[in-house]
Amino acid sequence: MCIALLTTAHPKYALIILDNRDEFILRPTSPPHWWTTKASRHSSRTATPASNEHATQNGDTSEEELQHILSSRDLLRPEQGTWLGITRSGHFAVLTNYRELDTSTGAPSISGTKSRGGMVTAWLGNSSQQSVTDFVEDMITSGGTQGVGGFSLLCGKLRKRKTEGENELEPLGILSNKAEHPEQIPWIAGRRGEIVGLSNAAYDAPQEWPKVTKGKALLKKAIEEAVAADASEGELRERLFGVLDQDDLPRAPESAFEDYLKVLQESIFIPLIGDQQHRDDMVSWTSRAKENVHVSAELKDALDKVEGLQRPDPQPAQGFSKGMYGTQRQTVILVDWDGNVTYTERSLFDADGNEIEKGKGDAVFHFAIDGWESSS
Repeated sequence: MCIALLTTAHPKYALIILDNRDEFILRPTSPPHWWTTKASRHSSRTATPASNEHATQNGDTSEEELQHILSSRDLLRPEQGTWLGITRSGHFAVLTNYRELDTSTGAPSISGTKSRGGMVTAWLGNSSQQSVTDFVEDMITSGGTQGVGGFSLLCGKLRKRKTEGENELEPLGILSNKAEHPEQIPWIAGRRGEIVGLSNAAYDAPQEWPKVTKGKALLKKAIEEAVAADASEGELRERLFGVLDQDDLPRAPESAFEDYLKVLQESIFIPLIGDQQHRDDMVSWTSRAKENVHVSAELKDALDKVEGLQRPDPQPAQGFSKGMYGTQRQTVILVDWDGNVTYTERSLFDADGNEIEKGKGDAVFHFAIDGWESSS
């Protein structure tokens, strides 16, 4: 039950993004890293990085553009998608999922036949010449938002703009599987002072989840206190991680993940939850690692299986439910008014499921957005 929070309320930063990825701890996931994909300037605006790569293998490369993407990647599915990422050219996207009734069974379902993470990389891997408006419109009209389950995709091209002499940010769109027309897309973050939250419910749901309400209030307080104290970037970042660490989850030690679903709406941070079988899975996994059957070999196998990223996945991937469930990764992104980005992703567990002391698993990246002050 992930959460994404963002604000335009800090005077020194055009945008601040916070994200908790809640997942089964043992789900194979890469660390954050830079990776590249070729984007054709004449390709479909909703083509995935993999399909662009495939389309240009035998063609003229003079019209190709190399996109540099910073993200972690989900190694479970062939698409190797992600839940959050940013590019050197300023493409940004973050994804949250939500459950909907499966029309064929009448039961709640959170997955679809296609990877939602592939939609994130579709925008991140798109040409920098394409606008987010075109991308969103094409996703809707082409049916690209269907067959993936319930989702909200916050996406945009990070650009500074002037409005009545004031610095502002080009708005970001919230694409979802519920949108049938481009006019139904909410556009946010285009004005100063905004604080927005997304979790595992539709953005326009009649009732906001408690964790989102709490998150927005805590983020507002953290920004106000940081501004009042003239906090350094490092101090601000720790205050923001403090927001992501807020744990209000009622404990029920012998309850399985499904039993927690409703109360997961309460807490920004999700501590480890699961029943005895989930705990046994964790012990078995970590024991194998100690016996030098390291999980990295399992991750290598996963990578070997998806070496041809252009190959479509004909069958939906099975759900992954091994081990305990909880907040697996935390991310804080700061974008200042010069287009400088500080991207910090905090891993709370290693690949073997061992807990990492907070701060010891941090990966920090600094870069400047290309085209920050352009109107493209």
